[in-house]
Amino acid sequence: MRASDQLTSLLRTAMADLGVAWPDKAVIEPPRDKKFGDLAANCALVSAKAAGKNPRELAGQLAEALKRLSTDIASVSVAGPGFLNVTFAPSFWQSRIPLVEEEGDGFGSSRAGAGVRAQVEFVSANPTGPLHIGHGRGAAIGDSLVRVMRFAGYDAQAEYYINDAGRQMQTLGRSIWLRVKELTGATDVAFPEDCYQGAYIIGIAKDMLDADPALADMGEDDAVDACRAYGMRVIMEGIRRDLDDFNVRMDAWFSERSLVEAGAVERALEGLKAAGYAYEEDGALWFNTTAFGDDKNRVLRKSDGSLTYFASDIAYHADKYGRGFHSLTDVWGADHHGYIPRLRAAVAALNQPRDSFDVVLVQLVNLLRDGEQIAMSTRAGAFESLAEVVREVGADAARFMFLSRKSDSKLDFDLSLVRQRSMDNPVYYVQYAHARVKALVRRARERGMDLAAQGDLSLLTAREELDMLREIDRFGAVVEDAAANKAPHYISYFLMDLAGLLHRHYASHQVLGADNAELASARLRLLRAVGQCVKNGLALLGVSAPESM
Repeated sequence: MRASDQLTSLLRTAMADLGVAWPDKAVIEPPRDKKFGDLAANCALVSAKAAGKNPRELAGQLAEALKRLSTDIASVSVAGPGFLNVTFAPSFWQSRIPLVEEEGDGFGSSRAGAGVRAQVEFVSANPTGPLHIGHGRGAAIGDSLVRVMRFAGYDAQAEYYINDAGRQMQTLGRSIWLRVKELTGATDVAFPEDCYQGAYIIGIAKDMLDADPALADMGEDDAVDACRAYGMRVIMEGIRRDLDDFNVRMDAWFSERSLVEAGAVERALEGLKAAGYAYEEDGALWFNTTAFGDDKNRVLRKSDGSLTYFASDIAYHADKYGRGFHSLTDVWGADHHGYIPRLRAAVAALNQPRDSFDVVLVQLVNLLRDGEQIAMSTRAGAFESLAEVVREVGADAARFMFLSRKSDSKLDFDLSLVRQRSMDNPVYYVQYAHARVKALVRRARERGMDLAAQGDLSLLTAREELDMLREIDRFGAVVEDAAANKAPHYISYFLMDLAGLLHRHYASHQVLGADNAELASARLRLLRAVGQCVKNGLALLGVSAPESM
């Protein structure tokens, strides 16, 4: 049981014994200053009025009760108007090690999200070109969030929404067709600015001509359709391959076209009309989103009969709920922030709880090389693709860097820095912590040390040792918070802190060369436990834990 859970349980027992109800506003958390103890609790302060007691008096009674109830508590003090500052005994922290050893790769997991079917939709890039570095950040965030949620007990699934029914797909087809005409000698080809101009378009056109030279003689409309279908298939194959190389796994690939062809969009619109949320005006169909807090009403079907993206998105999210998901999370680029209110309105109109839908916004990535920014533009074809970045720095380094900041914060990604094997490189810093432990284990084995020896864990009393144990104890709570707040960067922050503690301990304390065999064995167990925790955290980021570096 984690320290916070242990203290909560003890305080509940103590308050029940005193006939005081547990307060809804109870908060148990580390104090701002470590000198005040391991955890602070406000339950006496927020319960005193209802209990008819002086807050400090109630806090004093709880402090005495805690000391009686558990030997895990070393000391309790009353501070300010009635806060409890609690310090756990070293033996409690030392007991974290057998717990890690017993749970292994499952250490830090929980059942916090048990019973909740959650879906995370991410990347969902239009199949009009290769994934770029911005898509990579969204992919790392979405995939890691699914991993974190599963580790916290949620039934979480990853999904890619294929935007294959919109105008951009016709633009793709036309872009390829124009290149086909150029390749077959046409000199009167006008290439519109809105067409896709990357070298990959020329490559697709060449492949199509090689497979079917008669393509050049096909009527334009049929040729554009053929180019659209072929180009989308090739690009989607590349996207799937790039995500696989990036260690991203999708449970489902959902086609927008399938919604339209199955009539799901029209059914969704009819449902909104029947509920009184959609109306006709000026030949168009509108959704009354202002009734749900949006700043203006939105068009669903234009006056020319064409559907808006919003109409398809409503049908798509209705389909998600229809599949039995209780929690939906969409990972979007930060430039889509204005779209959130209207989709929240749609969720409400679908009679779903507003808090069942969440959006994680992902800010831009500034890709640098030796401090110089690299220009990126998918349509113009001047960009560093995700595949190119992964080939240069590796999936591990790219994923960790994408997850090293809060998703809605801009990220400077310097390719040169990430390749450095130094402690200034955060990827290396964390992975090296695990590799360092594995190196110690190998040296211990070479020296004939009994790796199964238990050692005397009570010898682990150095400040750095207890700090590492306290950090290990936090891991499960960090995972649960990361899942609940849709914030996988909590894991990377935690790993940086834990790796720092391990590196500092390694620099200031002998492990295999400790004063006696018992202490050496105990310290090795401690570092192996830390290494296991680092490995588990890296797995949640989709990053490997190397045994040597």
